Amino acid sequence: MSPRNLARAGIAALVALGLTGCAAKPYDYTNFRAYPPRSILVLPPLNESTAVEATWGYLSTVTRPLAERGYYVFPVAVVDQFLKDNGLPTAGEMHQVPLEKAREILGADAVLFITVEQYGSKYQVLNSSTIVAARAKLVDTRSGTLLWEGRRVWQQNSSAGQSSLIGMLVAAAVTQIISTSTDAARGVSRTTNVMLFHTREEGLLPGPYHPEYLKGQ
Repeated sequence: MSPRNLARAGIAALVALGLTGCAAKPYDYTNFRAYPPRSILVLPPLNESTAVEATWGYLSTVTRPLAERGYYVFPVAVVDQFLKDNGLPTAGEMHQVPLEKAREILGADAVLFITVEQYGSKYQVLNSSTIVAARAKLVDTRSGTLLWEGRRVWQQNSSAGQSSLIGMLVAAAVTQIISTSTDAARGVSRTTNVMLFHTREEGLLPGPYHPEYLKGQ
């Protein structure tokens, strides 16, 4: 198949995915509206990927999109150090912290539990792809009620927008060089989080510090 036909096939696939996404069933926010949180405690993600840097790489990209959604987010570095100082050195142990303690000691309205399923880059002759997949759930600290959950996957390819063989080769080589010196998946994580938290009728409802708080809710 020629590069032009490959590009057309890729566009068709994206359109199909877009149509599928538009037809997705809206999330049921009944519990969310019953226990609307103002503050969110983000725990270091569990890592199911093969990348050792996934937990901390992904964690560093979570605060901003949550804050932009209108919530107070406890500083993740401070929370991490606090939990370690109190005998919880790993993400797995931190995910076992009692919800009532998170509310009593830190004053958090809700706790966000994240699991990173995929994180990292794969290199081929004509393409380098970086993929991040994560799922998350938000739980109320007062009642233990599940307020919201979601999952997103995002992949970035070096050959996107390239129509020539030379262009693909150069793009793949440049991406590999950059990825070996930096954590390329961290940038992809930012996009993953925007999709996870901001997608209309599937992400988080606007929080109390957002201008659209309570509009249409």
